[in-house]
Parts: sequence; structure tokens; C-alpha cells
Amino acid sequence: MIKLIVGTKGTGKTKAMIEAINAVTKTTTGNVVVLEKSMKLTYDIDHAARLIDLDEYHITGYNMMYGFVAGVLAGNYDITELFVDGILKVGDHDLNGLGKFLDDVQAIAGENVNVTITISAALETLPEDVKKYL
Repeated sequence: MIKLIVGTKGTGKTKAMIEAINAVTKTTTGNVVVLEKSMKLTYDIDHAARLIDLDEYHITGYNMMYGFVAGVLAGNYDITELFVDGILKVGDHDLNGLGKFLDDVQAIAGENVNVTITISAALETLPEDVKKYL
């Protein structure tokens, strides 16, 4: 299942995601993984969550990000929660390609992994293939 946290810069998306991460680390029986560009969340999230810096792996574009997500999920079948902060930074702010990326991630995550993604954009600018995940 994919959940989107959408809003323009400064609307509290990352704060909402941090709260969700910290809440789920206390209740999940599986593993929590957080993917972000740079390590801004290092001191904000519970140590039980695995934080991965996408810059460290030179992830650029939705295709490379999909491959990385697939690898993370394939490498650990115990992941129940996956968080991605700032997906548009990875996808070079391409709103049109975001829908296909979300469809692909949904297909590999299935019903066993909850995926939460922040999108820094106004709700009305999102294409319909992205809005279906709201």
C-alpha cells in the first residue's frame, strides 16, 4: 500500500513523516526502512529504523530509484514499512514520470509493505495517475 504526504515546501511533510516513522517503530513486528537524499533525519527518527542515504549510492531518476527499492525489499523480507522522503528530488522534479514509478513500487511492495512517500508539490499540480494514491 502506498501513502502520499503531499504539500509545498514548509507545509510540514517531513515532520509528519518523522512522527509516522517514530510511531510505527513502536508497533511493527517487521523492519522499518527510511530512504532520503542526505542524512537530515539522522537525529530525528527512532534508532530502530534503518536510514539509508540515497546520495551515498548515487541514486538519480525514477528507474534507478525503482531498482534500488526493489533491491532493498529483495534483500530483507522482514521489511513492513518503507518511507521515502523527497521523491521529486530523486526524479528531477518530473511529475509526469512519478505515476509510473508509484505503480511499479506498488507492484513490488504488494500488500505486505506499507510505503509512505513525501512529495513536495501542490496537490492541484499532481497528475491523475499520482492522485489515485491519495
